[in-house]
Amino acid sequence: MDKYVCLVCGYVYDPEIGDPDGGIAPGTKFEDVQEDWVCPLCGVPKSEFEKM
Repeated sequence: MDKYVCLVCGYVYDPEIGDPDGGIAPGTKFEDVQEDWVCPLCGVPKSEFEKM
């Protein structure tokens, strides 16, 4: 599974970890993360992420 990086702060979304605090279970592909999810560090939308 591909990792994605926030273009604003550098946070890396790793699908093996997910974002448990944000309600995203481990094993969730970035493409399957809901569209209203935001970066847990800086709060920008999912659209501000790019595949690593």
